[in-house]
Amino acid sequence: MKKTILREYARLIIRRGVNVQKGQEVMIYAELDQPEFVKLLVEEAYKAKAKKVVVQWSYQPLEKLHVRGQSVKTLGTVEEWQKARQEHFCQELPARIHLISEDPDGLKGMNTEKLAKARQLSFPILKPYRDRREGKDQWCIAAVPGVAWAKKVFPGLPKGKAMEKLWEAILFTSRVDSDPIAAWQAHNAELKQRCNYLNGLNIRSLHYTAANGTDLTVGMIPEAQFCGGEEISLQGISFNPNIPSEECFISPKRGEAEGIVYSTKPLSYEGQLIENFWIRFEGGKAVESGAEKGAELLNTMLHMDEGAAYLGECALVPQHSPIAESGILFYNTLFDENASCHLAMGMGFPDTIRDYHSKTLEECRDLGINDSMIHEDFMIGCDTMNIDAVCADGKVVPVFRNGNWAF
Repeated sequence: MKKTILREYARLIIRRGVNVQKGQEVMIYAELDQPEFVKLLVEEAYKAKAKKVVVQWSYQPLEKLHVRGQSVKTLGTVEEWQKARQEHFCQELPARIHLISEDPDGLKGMNTEKLAKARQLSFPILKPYRDRREGKDQWCIAAVPGVAWAKKVFPGLPKGKAMEKLWEAILFTSRVDSDPIAAWQAHNAELKQRCNYLNGLNIRSLHYTAANGTDLTVGMIPEAQFCGGEEISLQGISFNPNIPSEECFISPKRGEAEGIVYSTKPLSYEGQLIENFWIRFEGGKAVESGAEKGAELLNTMLHMDEGAAYLGECALVPQHSPIAESGILFYNTLFDENASCHLAMGMGFPDTIRDYHSKTLEECRDLGINDSMIHEDFMIGCDTMNIDAVCADGKVVPVFRNGNWAF
C-alpha cells in the first residue's frame, strides 16, 4: 500500500477521528502488527501540536501466557501505579486511539472464566475513574491489517495478497479517498439527517422481526435521542469515535425488552468467536441463550455483572452500506457492526440523553441508561429484517423494510 495513502489515513484518524488539540496528550493502543503505521500516527499527532504521544503495545500470545501463569488475584489486582495512571488520565484527558488488528481467533483456548473473574475484581476499582472521564475525552477506534486477521478474512490468498486486500477493504470502507476529511464531513451530515428524522418521531419502542425467527420489542427512553457519526465531547470538541461508521444508534431503556433475537454474523469476544447464537429477553433481561459455537463463552459474557444481561444500544445500519455491499465478513465488530443492524449487551451511552451535558451520570442512569463493565455489539441485521417504530402518539411507523431504510 502506498505510503501517501496511509499517511492520509493516519491524518484522518488524528484530525477527524480524535481531533487532537494543541497541547493535548495522545494515547495509542496497538498490536505489534503495523509499527510503521503507528509511526505515521505519531508523526501526524505531533503535526497537530500534541503535547506528548504514548504508545501501548499488546500481543495476544503474551495475553494468553499472563492468564495462564498468574492467579486470579494477581490478574485482578490494580497496582498503585495503575491507579496513579488512571488519575493522570482523568486530569489530562488524553485523546485515545485504539488501533485494532488482532486475530479473531487469537485467544482461542484461553481460560476465559479465569479472566472474567479477574476483571470482576479489578472493575470496581477502575470504574470510578472511567465514570469521571465519561463524555469528556475524545477517542477513536480504527483498524489496520494483521497477518492472521487478513488470512481469516481471505483464507484462499497468500499472506501478502491477503494483507493487501484487507488494506484495500479498510481504506475503502473508511472513506480514505482524495480528501478523506471532506468525505467524512459529508457523511456526518447525512447521518445527522437520518437521526433528526428518527428523533422527530418520538419513538417509544422498536419492534424487530426477521425470517430467521427474530421477534423482539425494545423500549426507548423518552429523553433519549438517536446519534450517529460525529460526537461532541463535554469539552466542546468534535470527533468521530468509530472509523468506519454507518450507524444511527440510541441507548434503550433498561428493563424494557421482550422476545427473541438471532445473530446474523459471528461475534469475536475475548479473541474467540461465538457463532449462530440467539438470546431471549424477559423484562429487559437476557434470560436464555444458545449458540452453535461458543455457547459457554456467550454465557460468561452475559454474566460478567448485573448489567451485562441488559441492552445498552440499538443501532440501525442498512444493508445498502459500503461494508455490507463489499460482501466481506470481517470477523471484527468494528466492521461487521457497520454492515448490519446490531444490539449491544451491557453499558449504555449517557450522551444519547438530550442535554446530557446538564445532567449528572447518575441522573442519566436513573432515566434508564444501563451500566455495566462490558459493551459488546452483536449483529442481527439481514435482508428480511423489518423494524417498526411505535411512537408516543400510538402511531406505528416503518423504519426498516427488508434490511434497508423505509424512509
